[in-house]
Amino acid sequence: MGKFNQRVALVTGASTGVGFTIAQKLYSLGAITVITGRNEVALQQAAKEIDPTGQRVYAIKMDVANAQDFKTTVEKIEQQYGVLHYLVNNAGITGPHGVNIEDYPLEAWHEVIETDITGTFHGMKYSIPAILRSGGGAIVNLSACNGVTGIAGIAPYTAAKHAVLGLTRSAALENAQKGIRINAVGPGYVETPNISVLPQETQQWMASTHPMGRMATRQEIANVVAFLLSEESSFITGAFIPIDGGYTAQ
Repeated sequence: MGKFNQRVALVTGASTGVGFTIAQKLYSLGAITVITGRNEVALQQAAKEIDPTGQRVYAIKMDVANAQDFKTTVEKIEQQYGVLHYLVNNAGITGPHGVNIEDYPLEAWHEVIETDITGTFHGMKYSIPAILRSGGGAIVNLSACNGVTGIAGIAPYTAAKHAVLGLTRSAALENAQKGIRINAVGPGYVETPNISVLPQETQQWMASTHPMGRMATRQEIANVVAFLLSEESSFITGAFIPIDGGYTAQ
């Protein structure tokens, strides 16, 4: 069926957007795909859309910022399938836009940090032991193009995506000889349902920030994630791969 036959993958924040398409891609390549999210209704709809038979997609409501939630999710996966081979730490939020640090609400800061940094930490903390028990595998963490650049008005999100790179590189070094490869990707602006409802001029501006003059498709992000999880990237670990149409080359 595909390169991920009989392999089990966990994708967080997969009820919509990029996470949904990553899960869809892994499923199409043969993986048993576990998807998580905070919205139960959207999550179940996503699972049915990816796999109408319900045989290779398993939906679990979970908040990545909650350590017990993540721990329980990994336990459920091992109980259900006996193994876990891949993790995609996709869940994340941007927080308010266009707000300077001195005006940024403290509660919004904490929500971004807990979801984007602590959620990624939780994912690796609880999934790495399970992946090791399964004989090894790979992890991809979603950073962003502003994981290596600054963007005014979204400092917490920018800080969080920088931190995801630090977590990725440290974890990659810790596991380099244990059979787990850990990498990060950095999308630019991506055509998602959330982006599609923005004013047309906003979407045009987003596209114009990329030297290629357009936004990424969700499939383009999913393709790179699948490559990094696969054995085709067997000598890549601790890497940051921009998927940004040249944004970070400027």
